[in-house]
Amino acid sequence: MAIQGKKILICVSGGIAAYKINYLIRDFVKKGAEVQVLMTPSAENFVSKLTLSTLSKNPVFSDFYSENGTWNNHVELALWADVILMAPCTANTLGKMVHGICNNLVIATYMSAKCPVFIAPAMDLDMYQHPSTKQNLELAEDFGHFIIPAETGELASGLVGQGRMAEPETISKTIEEFFSSDKNSKNLAGKTVLITAGPTYEAIDPVRFIGNHSSGKMGFSIAEEAANRGAKVILISGPSAQQTNHPNIEIHRVTSAREMFDQVFNFYENADIAIASAAVADYAPKEIAKEKIKKSEDELTIELIKNPDILKTMGERKTKQFLVGFALETQNEEENAKGKLEKKNLDMIVLNSLRDEGAGFKNDTNKIKIFTKTELKEFPLKTKNAVAQDILNFVEEQILK
Repeated sequence: MAIQGKKILICVSGGIAAYKINYLIRDFVKKGAEVQVLMTPSAENFVSKLTLSTLSKNPVFSDFYSENGTWNNHVELALWADVILMAPCTANTLGKMVHGICNNLVIATYMSAKCPVFIAPAMDLDMYQHPSTKQNLELAEDFGHFIIPAETGELASGLVGQGRMAEPETISKTIEEFFSSDKNSKNLAGKTVLITAGPTYEAIDPVRFIGNHSSGKMGFSIAEEAANRGAKVILISGPSAQQTNHPNIEIHRVTSAREMFDQVFNFYENADIAIASAAVADYAPKEIAKEKIKKSEDELTIELIKNPDILKTMGERKTKQFLVGFALETQNEEENAKGKLEKKNLDMIVLNSLRDEGAGFKNDTNKIKIFTKTELKEFPLKTKNAVAQDILNFVEEQILK
């Protein structure tokens, strides 16, 4: 099994979802992992050290010093772990993590970590939707941490909505997928990968634009994963709050479809793999007003013209490139994706449907199907980081055949 022999450090915060950790620890241990558990002081109100210690087969710590005066060395605990899992991660613990408020053993250990960190948030609906929580989750992603999104369902308050910690099966599967993906694989070493991400904004006047809801998360996740596999990545992003500091990624920011077109073909000729995940606007205003359009009439007519079709042009100019397109559909999904694969001379297309809950724009998760001219492979709902791994695993299989 993927996690056999792996060292998993679970940090439990004080939330009602802490009871689920019992099942998760038991699953990890059954699959051959070594498990060490830390708790925040408030977590002891929800689950007992005795239970967690019995299941993990290791002592459980919640303070810097044990009752016999022994120092629980947070540095050694952090260096021991192959991965750290913050679950449940409350709004309080999340805020301390991203802002460096180091007032307990869990945060001290987290801040000493060199290994990957997974965060499974759990809190009530309004707390999960609060701007501070959203910002803190984005900061955690910017740190390179992996978010296991909260699920929708009945909450401890009686409200129904997003905020439930992901089920133990989901968390376990996410960690297994992480270890299953060969993070040391350098199959893309020496390859140049061109990736487009995010939306495009088409100006109406100096303050208004036509755009879409794409966040760029999928494209940035693919870029990070390709860079981890040794590729030189050229990332061309439309307006997006996503960031990357990976040394193998060269990022170019654009706004409009025409700007993206120009940047793509500055680099396309030398690309080995091109992945067009950007949600490019099909149309743009024919005329852009030089001044802000004042509200004077009950109706406003804007004449639109077609933008250049970046993906189609990439297909027409393709020489050595392995070309991957994306299709976001709301009806006749498979038929439309197959048609796009053929019409635009693609080697592979990734389909996601807005009918699938948790897929598409803005979400931290996605659910995809991959088509080539001869193959179809379907995947369950996963985090976008895990989806990026699936996409690049499939690309590698195709180019290494």
